[in-house]
Parts: sequence; C-alpha cells; structure tokens
Amino acid sequence: MKYTGKAPESPPAQAADGARTPLPDEQRGTRNRVARSILDHGPSTAAELAMRLNLTQAAVRRHLDTLVAEGVVEPREKRVYGARTRGRPAKVFALTDCGRDAFDQAYDQLAGDALRWIAESAGGGEAGEAAIAAFARARMTAQAEGYREALDRAAPEERAHALARALTADGYAATARSAPVGEQLCQHHCPVAHVAEQFPQLCEAETEVFSRLLGTHVQRLATIAHGDGVCTTFIPRSGTPKTTTTASTSTAGRNPA
Repeated sequence: MKYTGKAPESPPAQAADGARTPLPDEQRGTRNRVARSILDHGPSTAAELAMRLNLTQAAVRRHLDTLVAEGVVEPREKRVYGARTRGRPAKVFALTDCGRDAFDQAYDQLAGDALRWIAESAGGGEAGEAAIAAFARARMTAQAEGYREALDRAAPEERAHALARALTADGYAATARSAPVGEQLCQHHCPVAHVAEQFPQLCEAETEVFSRLLGTHVQRLATIAHGDGVCTTFIPRSGTPKTTTTASTSTAGRNPA
C-alpha cells in the first residue's frame, strides 16, 4: 500500500434509493487523506480529523477502523498535560511504523548517497567500483545466512522453492517454477530496485549468492532494475558444473537484478 496525499477523482455512485454511495477508489482516497493528515499533524482524535478534512466524525471513525485493521494507524491514549479532567482521556490515532513506510521515503536517495561515498572514499574509478562490489558481497553474504539454514533443511529438489520462500519473507515476493532442463526463480518485487539501477554490483552479488546457496551456476534472464516486470533467474538441473553466470546474452549490457 502506498499513500500519496490526494484522493482520486471518482464519479459519485447512486444507490437504489438515490442516496450517494462512495466508490471503493473514493473510499481508499479518503483513507489516504486521513492517514496523510495524521502524518502532517501528528496523533489526532477523530474529531480533529473530521474538522480538518471536512468529514463527519462517523465517517472518520469508519476509515480509522479500516486503517487500524490494516496496521497503518494505532489508537493511543491522548497525553494530558497538567491536571487531568474527569472522564476518560480522548483517544488519538497515530501512524505505525508500517503506516509511515507507506508514504514516500528518501531511503533510496540515502542508500545511493552512501554507496557513492564508499566509492569516493576508495579513490573512485576502478577502486571505487571494487569497494562497492565488496560492500554488496558482504551485505548479501550476511543476508544469505538465514537462507542457507532454510535450504539445508530442504530436499535437493525443493531447494529452489525453499529459497523462494526465504526471499519472500524478506520482501522479494519470490516464486519458483519448473522450466525446461531446470527451474526459474522469479522475484516479483525488489526492495532495492531503484538503487540497483545505479549500482549493478548489488544484483551481481545477489546472483553470486544464489549460485553458492544452490551449488550450481545460475543465469539471469530478466531484471526489474533494467525495467523488466520480474527478476527471473534460471537454475539448471543438478549435475551441471558449478560456475556463476550473472547475465545471459539477452541481458548483456543490462544492469542485472
């Protein structure tokens, strides 16, 4: 789920009795506005949100219930300064970590800046490229420790599926399927795709790790970082000599992903 800040334009729907019924896109857009208002103004009561967004409190509460169920916001007891008045404190709604992550963040820029700093600190040029590659290998090697445990528990014919499940747990939405003379590992999402467009060393390191984990060479057929819809890695059947291939002829010159 990604929030942007403005509700989409949708024509009003009419119920059988002529009453207006909000469309699903309009409801999502209003929830977007509710979440954005909390981001901009901090923890807020339903009454405060209703006033800022020109909505009824009942409508705001319905959207808050949905946002709470989705893990985007959470209810909290409003902090009271000074003497506490009678009655229960007003309930406020605050964004969760998941809710904050649903908004645009500057993580990609931060990561890119950090990698450029690594390259410059190493002297730039080939030395800088090598420093980024070393970082990428160290990062993937640490990340792969958990994957190795999952693969060690799997039967040889299930290792690609075990790797797909481990990648999915890390946010890569991966699947494995049979292919002629082997299998294909498909990553439908890449959390570092934007950074990998600039620094293909991240993807090359990932391919090398896949090869080591699976004990055979692997071949990239398509990449999200290059603009393909899915990162696809071909895994040959057992018995193929172990070498690592990071790109096929169809992806030569591309940024592997």
